[in-house]
Amino acid sequence: MSGHIRRVGVVGGGQMGAGIAEVCARAGVDTVVCEADAVAARAARDRVTASFDRAVRRGKLDPVAAGDALARMAFTGNLDDLADRQLVVEAVVENPEAKTEVFAALDKIVADPGAVLATNTSSLPVMRLGMATGRADRVVGLHFFNPVPVLPLVEVVTSLHTSAETVGTVEDFAARTLGKTVIRSQDRAGFVVNALLVPYLLSAIRMAESGFASPTDVDAGMELGCAHPMGPLKLADLIGLDTVASIAESLYDEFKEPLYAPPPLLQRMVEAGLLGRKTGRGFHRYEDLG
Repeated sequence: MSGHIRRVGVVGGGQMGAGIAEVCARAGVDTVVCEADAVAARAARDRVTASFDRAVRRGKLDPVAAGDALARMAFTGNLDDLADRQLVVEAVVENPEAKTEVFAALDKIVADPGAVLATNTSSLPVMRLGMATGRADRVVGLHFFNPVPVLPLVEVVTSLHTSAETVGTVEDFAARTLGKTVIRSQDRAGFVVNALLVPYLLSAIRMAESGFASPTDVDAGMELGCAHPMGPLKLADLIGLDTVASIAESLYDEFKEPLYAPPPLLQRMVEAGLLGRKTGRGFHRYEDLG
């Protein structure tokens, strides 16, 4: 693919997908967000608009720049609208079947054979998604962190098939166009950050589960004793306990280390819909959901 990436598609308009689309549009890139249907597409637009409004209110974004960025965005319920994209970032639910289905469909829809198909997965094998396409050399992991407009890091994850040209294209886009800091990871469950972070979060969950210490005291210990900006259980709530459980399952599936397995309390909380900040209750309660 020649030249810089100017047309981006994002599949999935949830918290992560909306954030990725927002940073692309704010960087001057023509951005199309694709959701499951028109109703979900409108919800994704509302999510992005609310984020722009918050940034303007807090003085982080000029109102004119916010309007210009929103004008560069389109929201659709039809995957075919991504046919002309040079880069498509998949950000759907952390489920291997769902993601594989998206990549197989994109392979048929995205017209440019040199276009890059990227996944924002936090733990699933990039190789598996690449092999669902006829262009595994153009498939790469592009893992952003939540909240995307705030956190500066992107992990670029290469499978055994990912070409050097593909890596160069996405690193240039993430660093020069989006202004992110890029680190590279091999295609192993959890990549760099979650392979280190999630076992720590699981240890904190087990500590609370056993009654060894309360969630409040666990978090205070790490915030005040280790100068962490957020305790592990608050961080798990922010990430989403369903996402933490999914990453833990991927780590356990890959490495078979018992300490990587999701603790029973985490599994029960996910089953109960107590997913953290996004549902108002996890290890802590949250009133400020706006």
